[in-house]
Amino acid sequence: MAKVEAELLFMDIKEKSLVRQAEALIPTPWGNFRMAAYAESPEDWMPHLALISEHCNLNEPVLTRLHSECLTGDLFGSKRCDCGEQLAYALNKVAKEGGVLLYLRQEGRGIGLINKLKAYNLQDMGFNTIDANIHLGFEADARDYGIAIEMLEDLGVSEINLLTNNPDKIEAFEHSTVNVINRIPIIIEPNAENQEYLRVKQEFMGHLLG
Repeated sequence: MAKVEAELLFMDIKEKSLVRQAEALIPTPWGNFRMAAYAESPEDWMPHLALISEHCNLNEPVLTRLHSECLTGDLFGSKRCDCGEQLAYALNKVAKEGGVLLYLRQEGRGIGLINKLKAYNLQDMGFNTIDANIHLGFEADARDYGIAIEMLEDLGVSEINLLTNNPDKIEAFEHSTVNVINRIPIIIEPNAENQEYLRVKQEFMGHLLG
């Protein structure tokens, strides 16, 4: 990314106005978390969420996972992707090691659930995940990780160990106030239904799958 483009992106991030609207203790099968809801307005019924482990220590690099919403995988266990398994893995690791998981409401790489289902139909016709999104008139990946930076800044996080395979997430922090100290891989065993999905992520999107 060119320096000017990066500076403009950072300016755009700083102009946004997510506010921590509410928070509460949430006990889960993985451990206890403090859940904070972020939105521009308290009337927003789909806020972004931060789950902060009870063992989180802000005085050292914080294990951090940026997880974009995947209703089909996270809630219903769809085997078309590895999202639900990544979420469970990350929650377990963040709870044990003390960290933060940001649940970003960016379904279908930012195109929304309805368009994601349309993209699935195109994939069943032979399109890969990238071409399906583009065929519908969207970018291959339309997610905005500036949201995550705003949330981490509000939480007082300045250094992170980023749990990710996605180089775009690492790049998003390059000109921000949050420093990535280490990348921690998150490897999920593929199944017959998501092998092609993972191949496209690795070969065409540069995901670091080992």
